[in-house]
Amino acid sequence: MYRVASPSEYLVITGAGIDDIKLAKKGWILPGQSYIIFDMSPVNYTFEVQAMSIEKLPFMLPAVFTIGPRIDDMPSLHKYAKLISLHDKLSTHVKELVQGIIEGETRVLSASMTMEEVFRGTKEFKQEVFEKVQLELNQFGLLIYNANVKQLVDVPGHEYFSYLGQKTQMEAANQAKVDVAEARKKGEIGSKEREGLMLQNAAKIDAETKIYATKREGEGKMAEIKVKAEVKVYENVREAEVAEANAELAKKKAGWGKEAHVAEVEAVKAVALRDAELQTEVERMNALTRTEKLKAEFLSKASVEYETKVQEANWELYNKQKAAEAILYLREKEAEAQKAIAEAELYACQQVADGEFYAKKKEAEGLMALGQAQGAYLCNLWDAVGGNYAAMRDFMMINGSIFPEIAKINADAVCGLQPKISIWTNGGGEGGRNGAMKEVAGVYKMLPPLFKTVHEQTGMLPPAWMGTLPNSGSNN
Repeated sequence: MYRVASPSEYLVITGAGIDDIKLAKKGWILPGQSYIIFDMSPVNYTFEVQAMSIEKLPFMLPAVFTIGPRIDDMPSLHKYAKLISLHDKLSTHVKELVQGIIEGETRVLSASMTMEEVFRGTKEFKQEVFEKVQLELNQFGLLIYNANVKQLVDVPGHEYFSYLGQKTQMEAANQAKVDVAEARKKGEIGSKEREGLMLQNAAKIDAETKIYATKREGEGKMAEIKVKAEVKVYENVREAEVAEANAELAKKKAGWGKEAHVAEVEAVKAVALRDAELQTEVERMNALTRTEKLKAEFLSKASVEYETKVQEANWELYNKQKAAEAILYLREKEAEAQKAIAEAELYACQQVADGEFYAKKKEAEGLMALGQAQGAYLCNLWDAVGGNYAAMRDFMMINGSIFPEIAKINADAVCGLQPKISIWTNGGGEGGRNGAMKEVAGVYKMLPPLFKTVHEQTGMLPPAWMGTLPNSGSNN
């Protein structure tokens, strides 16, 4: 369904596919969507606002406000469409809304002003009310197109303005009486002053008339003389201008003749110059033609040589490419052969490694089986000897021929030794000495044979400060 709004109307569409609302002058109404049409023309609202001044004097403020939607601001139109458009602009709801805003702002403003300020500053008061009400109407998307505040009116029972009017009337009547008396006074005095001034002015005018007549007569003669002089001067000036014009004309004629002669000479020279330029152009074109012909010949030769060189270079390049491709093919085949050899060697190595791995695996399995059998054997042997460790050890040493091996090792250890036995005496017969000294003497007697044995076994000698060994042929 297609809908079109009139020039002063808007379509408000909502529903499927529209998040909030959509304003348009025309559009399709799809299934699942609804629409309304609202009028944007402003409406006049007439109110009589009852307010009170700062002196607590009540008064009536008749006002007419022309209010409508703000058509030049789309966000304001959205506000108006959502908040006001569902109601008739002349309905009680909208009127009470606007009236509440206007009354509230008017009362707040009038409460801060005196009655005299409100009465005398009607224009400023109207502007203040207009601005404050507009701020409140912005939240509804409304705009005050015009505001007309009428004269203030008394509230019944409070005749402030009536009394003020009576006061003004009385003041005006009294002032009128004062003005009438003042006017009479000024009239009588003025009439006398007028008579005296009239006589004075008549005598003054007579004297001035005589003076003016004499003065005008002298001025007339002077003017006549001045006119004659000016005429003579004018005639002289005209004669001088004529002579100057004749001289200027002769000068211009001479200049024009000179220019004509110069123009004739320039024309002749220009013809000669143009002839020379054309001759030069002909020669240049001939030279250019010969040059182009030579260029064409040289270009043809160069093109032939270029094509020949290009063909030779292409042939040489082709031969080099084929040779390179042959070498590349040979290298690829060699690489493939080396790759096949390496793969064969790798396969052989893998087979050898697999064989060794299999042998080691079988050997390990044999050792594992042997160990398991020996473990079972030891468990049975342990059970047979009744848990006697010494009996089990001796049996194992005997069964493993450990004792013969130990005997053989000991025999090999002492085989080839040639022990030397030295006999030393302590010179007996001295039993009567002190026992302590005997022990010391015994230690000293033990040192020589000890040093001798060490020397014979290792070849080492004792330090000189401890003594020297006897010669090898004597015994002490």
